[in-house]
Amino acid sequence: MGFINLKHTAQAKIMIRAANWVGDAIMTTPVIRAVRKNFPKATITVLAKPWVIPVYKNNPYVDKIMVYDSNNRHKKGFGTIKLAKDLREYQFDLAVLMQNAFEAGLLSFLAGIKERVGYNTDARGLLLNRSIKLDPALKKGHLIDYYIGILKGASLVDDGRKLDLFLCESDREFANHFLEQEEFDSSKPVIGINPGATGGTAKRWFPERYAELCKKLARKFKVKILIFGGPQDNELGEYIAGLSKDSCINIAGTTSLGQAFALIEKCSLFVTNDSGLMHAAAALNINQAAVIGSTDYVATAPSNENSIMVRVPVPCSPCKKDVCPTDHECMDKISVDMVMETCKSLLKNDWQRI
Repeated sequence: MGFINLKHTAQAKIMIRAANWVGDAIMTTPVIRAVRKNFPKATITVLAKPWVIPVYKNNPYVDKIMVYDSNNRHKKGFGTIKLAKDLREYQFDLAVLMQNAFEAGLLSFLAGIKERVGYNTDARGLLLNRSIKLDPALKKGHLIDYYIGILKGASLVDDGRKLDLFLCESDREFANHFLEQEEFDSSKPVIGINPGATGGTAKRWFPERYAELCKKLARKFKVKILIFGGPQDNELGEYIAGLSKDSCINIAGTTSLGQAFALIEKCSLFVTNDSGLMHAAAALNINQAAVIGSTDYVATAPSNENSIMVRVPVPCSPCKKDVCPTDHECMDKISVDMVMETCKSLLKNDWQRI
């Protein structure tokens, strides 16, 4: 079956290899929507690691989700062979590889997928029969455009840059119940912070400054601040909550990812480091102040217009390192007052009267 002929075939089966991190996964959602636009009758399956499945779980452009169980059944080694065998049973006609690793190309090849589309990076060009040459300009741009470039390189139609994040009603009900239980006043803004970030401490603004910010926000708007994060951030959240003198409620690690998305949707303001939850807030079009230091502020900038990046250019940034080897100047130069002024500007239309 030819590549173009798949568009008009109801029996066509497409596998999209998801990105491995929450933020990256969210930034690939325009591609998923575009794949559906190009192949309206196809069955689209997303192959994803367990922790990013909530990004795709309620997506109407996805028919099935296949779990890449990399810690057990599909663990590297013999698990790779098992995964290829599992994929082969689906008899996919087309693989669209969002992940750029050699393994993604090898898996689609071993699975016998007829059409394999992806960038010709990581020495996998020979494994892809739709091998896309990476435009050097895309390396300097936003990751959303980088992912869309895979489609354009395969002569497929894109569907814009808008991010998608679809929430389920049970998670929304959880968020409503939580805010009621904690006695949040609907006449006041819901404010969240996300002080953690995967991949080391370099991306993190200092917890002491988050705590000071929370005190200022709580005093200004007469609310308590929600501290978001995963299980690994719970201790950090407790530390900030302790420093902020009863200004915060720490929910880091106490919710599922879907529930966290639903609570972010309720926020009038979200203050965050460069992280997966930053891109979730962007997809949900939430006002946010993104504190950016060591990371590439072009490639991973929050994509919604009502996000403001708070950053101070320094010679060594973006270093993209996990841990700052010197004095963390990129974050040290970002003061509490700078972030607070950004927060007030984001809330000025609806909440400055408080």
